Amino acid sequence: MTWTGFPTEGLGPAVWQGGETEALARLDKHLERKAWVANYERPRMNANSLLASPTGLSPYLRFGCLSCRLFYYRLWDLYKKVKRNSTPPLSLFGQLLWREFFYTAATNNPRFDRMEGNPICIQIPWDRNPEALAKWAEGKTGFPWIDAIMTQLRQEGWIHHLARHAVACFLTRGDLWVSWESGVRVFDELLLDADFSVNAGSWMWLSCSAFFQQFFHCYCPVGFGRRTDPSGDYIRRYLPKLKAFPSRYIYEPWNAPESIQKAAKCIIGVDYPRPIVNHAETSRLNIERMKQIYQQLSRYRGLCLLASVPSCVEDLSHPVAEPSSSQAGSVSSAGPRPLPSGPASPKRKLEAAEEPPGEELSKRARVAELPTPELPSKDA
Repeated sequence: MTWTGFPTEGLGPAVWQGGETEALARLDKHLERKAWVANYERPRMNANSLLASPTGLSPYLRFGCLSCRLFYYRLWDLYKKVKRNSTPPLSLFGQLLWREFFYTAATNNPRFDRMEGNPICIQIPWDRNPEALAKWAEGKTGFPWIDAIMTQLRQEGWIHHLARHAVACFLTRGDLWVSWESGVRVFDELLLDADFSVNAGSWMWLSCSAFFQQFFHCYCPVGFGRRTDPSGDYIRRYLPKLKAFPSRYIYEPWNAPESIQKAAKCIIGVDYPRPIVNHAETSRLNIERMKQIYQQLSRYRGLCLLASVPSCVEDLSHPVAEPSSSQAGSVSSAGPRPLPSGPASPKRKLEAAEEPPGEELSKRARVAELPTPELPSKDA
Protein backbone atom coordinates (compact mmCIF):
# COMPACT_ATOMS: atom_id res chain seq x y z
CA MET A 1 0.00 0.00 0.00
CA THR A 2 3.00 2.29 0.25
CA TRP A 3 2.73 3.31 -3.41
CA THR A 4 -0.69 4.82 -2.68
CA GLY A 5 0.75 7.14 -0.07
CA PHE A 6 -1.43 5.55 2.62
CA PRO A 7 0.41 5.34 5.97
CA THR A 8 1.17 1.72 6.79
CA GLU A 9 3.11 2.13 10.03
CA GLY A 10 1.66 -0.04 12.78
CA LEU A 11 -0.57 -2.04 10.45
CA GLY A 12 -0.51 -5.82 10.80
CA PRO A 13 -1.14 -8.43 8.11
CA ALA A 14 -4.32 -7.92 6.08
CA VAL A 15 -7.31 -9.60 7.75
CA TRP A 16 -9.62 -9.29 4.75
CA GLN A 17 -8.81 -10.37 1.21
CA GLY A 18 -10.77 -8.45 -1.40
CA GLY A 19 -12.59 -9.54 -4.53
CA GLU A 20 -15.64 -11.47 -5.72
CA THR A 21 -13.87 -14.84 -5.66
CA GLU A 22 -13.13 -14.46 -1.96
CA ALA A 23 -16.68 -13.23 -1.31
CA LEU A 24 -18.29 -16.23 -3.02
CA ALA A 25 -15.97 -18.64 -1.21
CA ARG A 26 -16.97 -17.08 2.12
CA LEU A 27 -20.65 -17.31 1.21
CA ASP A 28 -20.31 -21.01 0.35
CA LYS A 29 -18.53 -21.69 3.62
CA HIS A 30 -21.11 -19.73 5.57
CA LEU A 31 -24.07 -21.57 4.06
CA GLU A 32 -22.48 -24.96 4.73
CA ARG A 33 -23.74 -24.61 8.29
CA LYS A 34 -27.29 -25.38 7.20
CA ALA A 35 -28.77 -25.98 10.64
CA TRP A 36 -27.23 -22.81 12.05
CA VAL A 37 -28.37 -20.72 9.10
CA ALA A 38 -31.91 -22.14 9.08
CA ASN A 39 -32.46 -21.78 12.81
CA TYR A 40 -30.57 -18.57 13.44
CA GLU A 41 -32.39 -16.22 15.80
CA ARG A 42 -30.01 -14.39 18.09
CA PRO A 43 -26.31 -13.49 18.14
CA ARG A 44 -23.90 -15.11 20.50
CA MET A 45 -21.09 -12.87 21.58
CA ASN A 46 -18.03 -14.42 23.17
CA ALA A 47 -14.30 -13.88 23.16
CA ASN A 48 -13.83 -15.73 19.86
CA SER A 49 -16.58 -13.81 18.07
CA LEU A 50 -14.76 -10.54 18.79
CA LEU A 51 -12.19 -11.45 16.15
CA ALA A 52 -12.80 -11.29 12.40
CA SER A 53 -14.16 -14.55 10.99
CA PRO A 54 -13.28 -16.28 7.70
CA THR A 55 -17.02 -16.28 6.93
CA GLY A 56 -17.61 -12.58 7.58
CA LEU A 57 -19.43 -10.98 4.65
CA SER A 58 -20.11 -7.36 5.54
CA PRO A 59 -17.22 -5.69 3.64
CA TYR A 60 -18.07 -7.73 0.55
CA LEU A 61 -21.68 -6.62 0.61
CA ARG A 62 -20.53 -3.05 1.15
CA PHE A 63 -18.25 -2.96 -1.90
CA GLY A 64 -20.46 -5.02 -4.19
CA CYS A 65 -18.12 -8.01 -4.25
CA LEU A 66 -21.12 -10.01 -3.07
CA SER A 67 -24.58 -9.32 -4.44
CA CYS A 68 -27.22 -8.99 -1.74
CA ARG A 69 -29.68 -10.53 -4.23
CA LEU A 70 -27.46 -13.56 -4.67
CA PHE A 71 -27.18 -13.88 -0.90
CA TYR A 72 -30.95 -13.64 -0.59
CA TYR A 73 -31.68 -16.32 -3.21
CA ARG A 74 -29.02 -18.69 -1.89
CA LEU A 75 -30.54 -18.27 1.54
CA TRP A 76 -34.04 -18.81 0.17
CA ASP A 77 -32.96 -22.04 -1.58
CA LEU A 78 -31.54 -23.33 1.68
CA TYR A 79 -34.77 -22.50 3.52
CA LYS A 80 -36.78 -24.46 0.94
CA LYS A 81 -34.55 -27.51 1.33
CA VAL A 82 -34.62 -27.65 5.12
CA LYS A 83 -38.37 -26.80 5.14
CA ARG A 84 -38.14 -25.41 8.64
CA ASN A 85 -36.47 -22.18 9.53
CA SER A 86 -36.66 -19.11 11.74
CA THR A 87 -38.60 -16.17 10.38
CA PRO A 88 -38.11 -12.41 10.16
CA PRO A 89 -37.27 -10.26 11.93
CA LEU A 90 -34.88 -12.60 13.76
CA SER A 91 -33.84 -14.82 10.84
CA LEU A 92 -30.89 -14.22 8.55
CA PHE A 93 -33.34 -13.06 5.91
CA GLY A 94 -34.62 -10.56 8.44
CA GLN A 95 -31.09 -9.27 8.87
CA LEU A 96 -30.82 -8.51 5.16
CA LEU A 97 -34.00 -6.50 5.49
CA TRP A 98 -32.22 -4.17 7.94
CA ARG A 99 -29.93 -3.03 5.17
CA GLU A 100 -32.91 -2.25 2.97
CA PHE A 101 -34.68 -0.54 5.87
CA PHE A 102 -31.91 2.00 6.33
CA TYR A 103 -31.55 2.47 2.57
CA THR A 104 -35.25 3.27 2.43
CA ALA A 105 -35.09 5.58 5.46
CA ALA A 106 -32.29 7.56 3.81
CA THR A 107 -34.13 7.94 0.50
CA ASN A 108 -34.70 11.58 -0.46
CA ASN A 109 -32.92 12.69 2.72
CA PRO A 110 -29.49 14.01 1.72
CA ARG A 111 -28.88 15.10 5.33
CA PHE A 112 -29.41 11.61 6.72
CA ASP A 113 -25.86 11.57 8.08
CA ARG A 114 -26.17 14.77 10.11
CA MET A 115 -28.46 16.27 12.71
CA GLU A 116 -29.24 19.73 11.35
CA GLY A 117 -31.88 19.63 8.64
CA ASN A 118 -32.55 15.93 9.18
CA PRO A 119 -36.33 15.58 9.63
CA ILE A 120 -36.18 12.21 11.39
CA CYS A 121 -33.47 13.12 13.90
CA ILE A 122 -34.14 14.48 17.39
CA GLN A 123 -32.15 17.68 17.86
CA ILE A 124 -30.19 16.79 21.00
CA PRO A 125 -27.85 19.52 22.34
CA TRP A 126 -24.66 17.46 22.35
CA ASP A 127 -21.44 18.85 23.81
CA ARG A 128 -18.53 19.96 21.65
CA ASN A 129 -15.54 18.16 23.12
CA PRO A 130 -12.74 17.63 20.56
CA GLU A 131 -10.38 16.31 23.23
CA ALA A 132 -12.79 13.60 24.38
CA LEU A 133 -13.60 12.69 20.77
CA ALA A 134 -9.91 12.32 19.93
CA LYS A 135 -9.25 10.10 22.95
CA TRP A 136 -12.21 7.91 22.02
CA ALA A 137 -11.15 7.63 18.37
CA GLU A 138 -7.53 6.86 19.28
CA GLY A 139 -8.38 4.30 21.97
CA LYS A 140 -7.12 6.39 24.89
CA THR A 141 -10.20 6.71 27.11
CA GLY A 142 -8.72 4.79 30.03
CA PHE A 143 -11.41 2.10 29.70
CA PRO A 144 -9.61 -1.00 28.35
CA TRP A 145 -12.76 -2.52 26.81
CA ILE A 146 -13.48 0.63 24.81
CA ASP A 147 -9.83 1.24 23.93
CA ALA A 148 -9.28 -2.35 22.75
CA ILE A 149 -12.30 -2.10 20.45
CA MET A 150 -11.14 1.18 18.93
CA THR A 151 -7.61 -0.20 18.53
CA GLN A 152 -8.93 -3.25 16.68
CA LEU A 153 -11.00 -0.97 14.47
CA ARG A 154 -7.99 1.16 13.60
CA GLN A 155 -5.74 -1.84 12.94
CA GLU A 156 -8.13 -4.17 11.12
CA GLY A 157 -11.03 -2.09 9.82
CA TRP A 158 -13.67 -4.24 11.48
CA ILE A 159 -15.22 -4.82 14.90
CA HIS A 160 -18.07 -7.02 16.12
CA HIS A 161 -21.48 -5.36 15.86
CA LEU A 162 -22.04 -5.45 19.64
CA ALA A 163 -18.60 -3.93 20.11
CA ARG A 164 -19.81 -1.15 17.82
CA HIS A 165 -22.82 -0.72 20.07
CA ALA A 166 -20.57 -0.40 23.11
CA VAL A 167 -18.30 2.30 21.69
CA ALA A 168 -21.21 4.18 20.08
CA CYS A 169 -23.12 4.32 23.34
CA PHE A 170 -19.96 5.39 25.18
CA LEU A 171 -19.29 8.28 22.80
CA THR A 172 -22.85 9.62 22.79
CA ARG A 173 -25.54 9.21 25.43
CA GLY A 174 -23.64 6.76 27.63
CA ASP A 175 -20.62 8.75 28.77
CA LEU A 176 -19.02 11.45 26.63
CA TRP A 177 -22.18 13.17 25.32
CA VAL A 178 -20.53 13.84 21.95
CA SER A 179 -22.70 13.99 18.83
CA TRP A 180 -23.30 10.81 16.87
CA GLU A 181 -22.26 12.77 13.76
CA SER A 182 -18.64 12.60 14.97
CA GLY A 183 -18.95 8.86 15.40
CA VAL A 184 -20.30 8.51 11.87
CA ARG A 185 -17.23 10.27 10.48
CA VAL A 186 -14.78 8.11 12.44
CA PHE A 187 -16.53 4.88 11.45
CA ASP A 188 -16.77 6.05 7.84
CA GLU A 189 -13.01 6.55 7.81
CA LEU A 190 -12.00 3.34 9.58
CA LEU A 191 -14.62 0.67 8.87
CA LEU A 192 -14.22 -1.49 5.78
CA ASP A 193 -17.97 -2.10 5.73
CA ALA A 194 -18.99 1.51 6.38
CA ASP A 195 -22.11 2.32 4.38
CA PHE A 196 -23.68 5.78 4.16
CA SER A 197 -27.25 4.77 5.03
CA VAL A 198 -26.54 1.95 7.45
CA ASN A 199 -23.74 3.74 9.27
CA ALA A 200 -25.69 6.95 9.84
CA GLY A 201 -28.94 5.14 10.63
CA SER A 202 -27.28 2.91 13.19
CA TRP A 203 -25.59 5.85 14.91
CA MET A 204 -28.91 7.66 15.18
CA TRP A 205 -30.40 4.47 16.60
CA LEU A 206 -27.70 3.87 19.17
CA SER A 207 -27.66 7.49 20.32
CA CYS A 208 -31.47 7.45 20.66
CA SER A 209 -31.69 10.24 18.10
CA ALA A 210 -34.07 8.28 15.87
CA PHE A 211 -35.74 4.86 15.58
CA PHE A 212 -35.02 3.85 19.21
CA GLN A 213 -35.99 5.64 22.42
CA GLN A 214 -35.02 3.36 25.32
CA PHE A 215 -32.36 5.79 26.47
CA PHE A 216 -32.23 4.27 29.96
CA HIS A 217 -30.43 1.21 28.57
CA CYS A 218 -26.71 1.84 28.73
CA TYR A 219 -23.71 -0.34 27.89
CA CYS A 220 -21.27 -0.46 30.77
CA PRO A 221 -17.66 -0.06 29.53
CA VAL A 222 -16.54 -2.50 32.22
CA GLY A 223 -19.27 -5.06 32.87
CA PHE A 224 -20.26 -5.73 29.27
CA GLY A 225 -16.74 -6.62 28.24
CA ARG A 226 -16.08 -8.65 31.36
CA ARG A 227 -19.09 -10.88 30.70
CA THR A 228 -18.07 -11.31 27.09
CA ASP A 229 -14.44 -12.18 27.76
CA PRO A 230 -13.87 -12.83 31.49
CA SER A 231 -10.20 -13.67 31.04
CA GLY A 232 -9.45 -10.40 29.25
CA ASP A 233 -7.53 -12.02 26.38
CA TYR A 234 -9.14 -9.65 23.88
CA ILE A 235 -7.77 -6.67 25.80
CA ARG A 236 -4.32 -8.26 26.04
CA ARG A 237 -4.32 -8.80 22.28
CA TYR A 238 -5.01 -5.18 21.38
CA LEU A 239 -3.61 -3.38 24.43
CA PRO A 240 -0.31 -5.16 25.12
CA LYS A 241 0.55 -2.57 27.79
CA LEU A 242 -2.04 -4.25 29.99
CA LYS A 243 -1.17 -7.86 29.19
CA ALA A 244 0.49 -8.52 32.56
CA PHE A 245 -2.52 -7.40 34.60
CA PRO A 246 -4.45 -10.19 36.33
CA SER A 247 -7.89 -10.85 34.84
CA ARG A 248 -9.41 -9.50 38.04
CA TYR A 249 -8.12 -6.01 37.26
CA ILE A 250 -7.70 -5.91 33.50
CA TYR A 251 -11.08 -4.24 32.90
CA GLU A 252 -10.50 -1.77 35.76
CA PRO A 253 -6.72 -1.38 36.01
CA TRP A 254 -7.11 1.86 37.98
CA ASN A 255 -8.39 -0.25 40.87
CA ALA A 256 -5.28 -2.42 40.93
CA PRO A 257 -2.98 -1.87 43.95
CA GLU A 258 0.24 -0.06 43.21
CA SER A 259 2.21 -3.26 43.74
CA ILE A 260 0.27 -5.02 40.97
CA GLN A 261 0.70 -2.05 38.63
CA LYS A 262 4.45 -2.11 39.23
CA ALA A 263 4.59 -5.86 38.70
CA ALA A 264 2.69 -5.42 35.43
CA LYS A 265 5.10 -2.62 34.45
CA CYS A 266 2.17 -0.37 33.73
CA ILE A 267 1.39 2.53 36.04
CA ILE A 268 -2.08 3.95 35.52
CA GLY A 269 -1.86 7.64 34.74
CA VAL A 270 1.67 7.21 33.38
CA ASP A 271 1.83 4.21 31.04
CA TYR A 272 -1.91 3.93 30.48
CA PRO A 273 -4.44 6.75 30.94
CA ARG A 274 -6.85 7.08 33.81
CA PRO A 275 -10.56 6.81 32.93
CA ILE A 276 -11.76 9.85 31.03
CA VAL A 277 -15.00 9.91 33.07
CA ASN A 278 -16.59 8.33 36.11
CA HIS A 279 -18.99 6.03 34.28
CA ALA A 280 -21.37 5.45 37.19
CA GLU A 281 -21.90 9.19 37.71
CA THR A 282 -21.77 10.33 34.10
CA SER A 283 -24.13 7.73 32.70
CA ARG A 284 -26.64 8.48 35.43
CA LEU A 285 -26.51 12.21 34.64
CA ASN A 286 -26.80 11.55 30.91
CA ILE A 287 -29.85 9.37 31.40
CA GLU A 288 -31.47 12.22 33.31
CA ARG A 289 -30.43 14.56 30.53
CA MET A 290 -32.05 12.36 27.90
CA LYS A 291 -35.16 12.00 30.02
CA GLN A 292 -35.61 15.77 30.21
CA ILE A 293 -35.06 16.15 26.46
CA TYR A 294 -37.68 13.53 25.71
CA GLN A 295 -40.11 15.12 28.13
CA GLN A 296 -39.64 18.47 26.38
CA LEU A 297 -40.08 16.77 23.03
CA SER A 298 -43.32 15.13 24.15
CA ARG A 299 -44.94 18.54 24.62
CA TYR A 300 -44.55 19.13 20.90
CA ARG A 301 -45.30 15.67 19.58
CA GLY A 302 -48.08 14.60 21.92
CA LEU A 303 -46.20 11.58 23.20
CA CYS A 304 -46.71 10.01 26.60
CA LEU A 305 -43.27 8.95 27.80
CA LEU A 306 -42.66 6.26 30.35
CA ALA A 307 -44.28 7.22 33.62
CA SER A 308 -41.05 6.36 35.37
CA VAL A 309 -37.58 5.76 34.03
CA PRO A 310 -35.37 3.17 35.75
CA SER A 311 -32.17 4.28 37.39
CA CYS A 312 -29.01 3.81 35.35
CA VAL A 313 -28.83 0.35 33.83
CA GLU A 314 -25.13 -0.36 34.07
CA ASP A 315 -25.13 -3.07 31.43
CA LEU A 316 -27.33 -5.28 29.31
CA SER A 317 -27.38 -8.99 30.09
CA HIS A 318 -29.25 -9.44 26.83
CA PRO A 319 -28.34 -6.45 24.67
CA VAL A 320 -31.28 -4.43 23.47
CA ALA A 321 -32.14 -5.19 19.87
CA GLU A 322 -30.26 -2.64 17.86
CA PRO A 323 -28.88 -2.84 14.34
CA SER A 324 -25.18 -2.97 13.65
CA SER A 325 -23.46 0.39 13.75
CA SER A 326 -22.17 -0.01 10.26
CA GLN A 327 -23.65 -2.85 8.26
CA ALA A 328 -27.12 -3.91 9.28
CA GLY A 329 -28.23 -6.74 7.08
CA SER A 330 -24.76 -8.17 6.62
CA VAL A 331 -23.21 -11.17 8.28
CA SER A 332 -20.31 -10.65 10.66
CA SER A 333 -18.17 -13.19 12.46
CA ALA A 334 -20.80 -13.81 15.10
CA GLY A 335 -23.68 -13.73 12.67
CA PRO A 336 -26.17 -10.88 12.45
CA ARG A 337 -27.76 -9.30 15.46
CA PRO A 338 -31.35 -9.47 16.80
CA LEU A 339 -34.08 -7.19 15.57
CA PRO A 340 -36.25 -4.92 17.69
CA SER A 341 -39.93 -5.50 18.17
CA GLY A 342 -40.53 -1.80 17.60
CA PRO A 343 -38.82 1.56 17.76
CA ALA A 344 -40.33 2.61 21.06
CA SER A 345 -40.87 1.20 24.52
CA PRO A 346 -43.96 -1.03 24.76
CA LYS A 347 -45.13 1.16 27.64
CA ARG A 348 -45.18 4.22 25.48
CA LYS A 349 -48.37 5.16 23.62
CA LEU A 350 -49.05 7.56 20.83
CA GLU A 351 -51.80 9.86 22.05
CA ALA A 352 -51.93 12.59 19.44
CA ALA A 353 -53.40 12.30 15.98
CA GLU A 354 -50.98 12.37 13.07
CA GLU A 355 -50.16 15.91 12.03
CA PRO A 356 -49.32 17.35 8.62
CA PRO A 357 -45.61 16.93 7.74
CA GLY A 358 -45.05 20.68 7.66
CA GLU A 359 -46.32 21.15 11.19
CA GLU A 360 -44.28 18.19 12.41
CA LEU A 361 -41.06 19.58 10.91
CA SER A 362 -41.81 22.98 12.38
CA LYS A 363 -42.17 21.46 15.83
CA ARG A 364 -38.92 19.53 15.49
CA ALA A 365 -37.17 22.74 14.52
CA ARG A 366 -38.48 24.40 17.68
CA VAL A 367 -37.22 21.46 19.75
CA ALA A 368 -33.74 22.15 18.35
CA GLU A 369 -33.85 25.54 20.03
CA LEU A 370 -34.71 24.20 23.48
CA PRO A 371 -32.11 24.98 26.15
CA THR A 372 -29.86 22.28 27.52
CA PRO A 373 -31.64 20.64 30.48
CA GLU A 374 -30.36 21.59 33.90
CA LEU A 375 -28.69 18.58 35.44
CA PRO A 376 -29.07 17.66 39.10
CA SER A 377 -26.10 18.18 41.36
CA LYS A 378 -24.12 15.23 42.61
CA ASP A 379 -25.71 15.70 46.01
CA ALA A 380 -29.25 15.53 44.65
